[in-house]
Amino acid sequence: MALVLTVNPGSSSLQVHLVDAQAEEVLDSSAVEEPAKSEKARLQFEGLLERVQDHHIAGVGYRLVHGGNRFLSPATVDDSTLDAARAFESLAPLHIPPVLDLITTLRARYPRLPHVLCPDTGFHADLPEVARTYAVPVDWRRRYGVRRYGFHGHSYSRSLRRAGQLLGRRQEDLQLLLTHLGGGCSVCAVRNGRSVQTSMGFTPLEGVPMTTRSGSVDPGSLLWLQREAGLSIDDITEALSQRSGLLGLSEGLSSDTRELVKAAESGDSRAELAMNVFAHGVRRELAAEATSLDRVDAVIFTGEIGWDQPELREAVCSGLGVIGISGGLSGNRDDDGTVSPPSAAVPVLVVRPREELEIARSTMTALHS
Repeated sequence: MALVLTVNPGSSSLQVHLVDAQAEEVLDSSAVEEPAKSEKARLQFEGLLERVQDHHIAGVGYRLVHGGNRFLSPATVDDSTLDAARAFESLAPLHIPPVLDLITTLRARYPRLPHVLCPDTGFHADLPEVARTYAVPVDWRRRYGVRRYGFHGHSYSRSLRRAGQLLGRRQEDLQLLLTHLGGGCSVCAVRNGRSVQTSMGFTPLEGVPMTTRSGSVDPGSLLWLQREAGLSIDDITEALSQRSGLLGLSEGLSSDTRELVKAAESGDSRAELAMNVFAHGVRRELAAEATSLDRVDAVIFTGEIGWDQPELREAVCSGLGVIGISGGLSGNRDDDGTVSPPSAAVPVLVVRPREELEIARSTMTALHS
C-alpha cells in the first residue's frame, strides 16, 4: 500500500482522507460541512489523526487552490515553499489561509513525513496564450500577473481519467466539455487531454454563478458601486463571495440546489429564478467553450451538484441542441457512467467528485520525482 493523508479545506468545509493511492481506495475519512476552523471540524480532524497513528503514511498531500505562476505542479513543502504560497492568500482568501494553518499543524505533528502542496491551478498551467490572456494593459499582465489561471484542476484531472476509462478511449484522443458544480462552479474544455479553456480566471470568482459566489459580473457595475454608492472594497468582496450566487438570486432563501429545486416545484418564484439563472449560466459557458474544440466527444458533470442534481443536468443539456447535446437524461447513478440515452449524439456522463484520490496520486508522483 501507498498511504497518503489528503487534506482538502474548502471555502466552507474540511475534508481529510486516508487514501491508498495505489489501489485508489479511501481507508478512513472525516468531512465537515462547516468552516475549517470550527470546533466541530477540529474535533473530527483530531479524531481522524488519532486513528491514522497505526498506519505507515508515505506523505501528506494538501489541495492548494491557487498556485499562481509559482506552483505549476506538486511541490514538497519547506519554509520557503510556505512563504511563496502565502503570496497567493489574497487571490483565494477563503481557501489558502486555512490550508496553510493546517500545514503548520501537521508539519509539527508529523515532522519526519514529506508534505506536498498540490495546486488546483496546475491542470490549467498550459492554457493556450489566447485563452489565458486578458485584454488589459500590458503592465497589469507583466507586473501583476493578471491572467486566467483556472481552478478545480484535481476534479477535472480525475474526470478526464474516468472519461477515458468509461468511453474506452485514450485521454490524449478526447475532446470534452467538463463542468464542476459544487460550492464553487466552473466549466472546462479539454482538447486532446489538455485544458484549452476554462471559466474561472484570475480568482475563483469569475465564470458561472455558484452557491454564494456571483460568477462574472460587469466590472463597470463594481466601479459604479464604489464611486456612486460608496461601497468599500471589503463590502464588495464580502457580497460577491458570500451573499451572491444562488443565495443572492433566491433572496436569501437557500444556496442548496436540493432545497431550491423543491421550492421551485412548489411554486416559489425566487427559487425558480435562482435555478433558471444558474442553469442558463452553465449552459451558456458550455456552449462558449465548445468553440475551443473541433468536436465534442462527451459532456462530463462532476462536483457535488453535478453528480447529485439530475434536474439541473437536464435543464442544462436540454438547451444545448445547437451544439448537438440533448436532454432526456436519466436520474442519479450509484457509480460513474452515462446518463444520456443510447441514441444521444453526444454522451453525457456523471463522475463522482473524488478530489482526494487525485491529491493522493499527485502527492505520490511528487515523492517519486
